[in-house]
Amino acid sequence: MTYNQTTISEIQFYPVKPKDGLLGFVSFVLDDKFWMGSVAVFSRPDGRYRLVYPTRKVGGQNINIFHPITQEAGQEVETAVSEKVAELLSENYESDEPTQTAW
Repeated sequence: MTYNQTTISEIQFYPVKPKDGLLGFVSFVLDDKFWMGSVAVFSRPDGRYRLVYPTRKVGGQNINIFHPITQEAGQEVETAVSEKVAELLSENYESDEPTQTAW
């Protein structure tokens, strides 16, 4: 089976007051077919970002809503989102403008 490269577009970052490494949430469009939202963005000690995909608690058990099923797809999403978040955070720190709720 041949896989095409994943397309990640329309990345939006929704910052929150940082707590326990949580910086905010992102949404994005995957392969021009699926809107993915409520993906948490955490900072890592090495300066990179970690994505945590949404779950729902059902009967005391966490059920995954969605997540990448291949390491390659997960890496593509993480790279695209990390680049966008880093870009937006650096723009915000360089600007005197107040933080926006979504970019």
